[in-house]
Amino acid sequence: MARQLWAGVDAGKADHHCVVIDTDGQRLLSQRIANDETVLLELISAVTALADGGPVTWAIDLNHGGAALLITLLLARDQRLLYIPGRTVYHASGSYRGDGKTDAKDAAIIADQARMRRDLQPLRVGDDIAVDLRILTARRTDLVADRTRVINRLRAQLLEYFPALERAFDYSNSKAALILLTGYQTPDALRRLGAARLETWLRNHKARNASRIAATAITAAKAQHATVPGQQIAAAMVARLAKEVMALDSEIGETEALIEERFRRHRHAEIILSMPGFGIMLAAEFIAATGGDMKSFTSADRLAGVAGLAPVPRDSGRISGNLKRPRRYDRRGLLRACYLAAMIAVRLDPTSRIYYDRKRAEGKAHTQAVLALARRRVNVLWAMLRDGATYTPHDHSPTALAA
Repeated sequence: MARQLWAGVDAGKADHHCVVIDTDGQRLLSQRIANDETVLLELISAVTALADGGPVTWAIDLNHGGAALLITLLLARDQRLLYIPGRTVYHASGSYRGDGKTDAKDAAIIADQARMRRDLQPLRVGDDIAVDLRILTARRTDLVADRTRVINRLRAQLLEYFPALERAFDYSNSKAALILLTGYQTPDALRRLGAARLETWLRNHKARNASRIAATAITAAKAQHATVPGQQIAAAMVARLAKEVMALDSEIGETEALIEERFRRHRHAEIILSMPGFGIMLAAEFIAATGGDMKSFTSADRLAGVAGLAPVPRDSGRISGNLKRPRRYDRRGLLRACYLAAMIAVRLDPTSRIYYDRKRAEGKAHTQAVLALARRRVNVLWAMLRDGATYTPHDHSPTALAA
């Protein structure tokens, strides 16, 4: 006999836990399964057999990572799949009996929430290019963070024994200064070499502005004659850190080339790039965060809400009209891309500048004005993607943008 079922999955790295319930909330199956294709296919077959031809709604608390294989198998078999964020499961658990927390309980809560709620969205993994961009942009973010960490460590190490050289260059923006550190890191070594031979060495290693870099380094070396304890080991560490930064720069460049190549093949690439403020990287992050398809967002308001750009009411009793930023939004992806693009547009786009200046004149701080601009730009961008139209300044006058 056919019956409607809900299957909740508490996803993990090596194992998942699945709980299946019926319309009355009764558990029909509770099972831990390995994150293995054969075992997962057996689970899907067992659950569909329990339904006996009836509809099955699956719900899961992860939308990538360790759950990616199960999601792929479910969607390939046209199973209805809902996404319930872990934060939602955590808050919902407080309304269920007992203080204990187990994978089985979490899976049961996920299934029950899917059974009762009507506001959950079907999970969409995005098109192939969007998935590629999500992986690549995440990798680029990690590499940039690693580069910042290594540069900070390099400067701290250099400061311990050679402060004059530490303050002589901006190592985050000067490849020539990094090249210098791969060969010479101490005052006495630089003084023995001299400006002329150092300049020749830098030119042989393809360093730009070799003459200026050599002169600056020698000046720093002449300012210090003392030898700090641990200098030789610290200098060796500085050389290794400088090489690490250069290797990271190379990998970041290669990753950005891959991002651009894939991004330009996306159907929305030309439309998003036509919007002032969006370059290759920010546009790629936007596609990665949205899945490359606006069907997931029924309106511009929904897109703004997910981006954290739509304020939500915080009213109680006789107090009304309070608006605050939502707590649940895509901080790393959508908000970052939309905010930075709006900030760039303030400098490049007259229409955006007019709107920004008006918000500033109303008493808003810089960040608030940029957020307000980003919110309005979401309306325009959503309409552009919906209609397949590129940005035309004439069609978006200051009055239209401010409406």
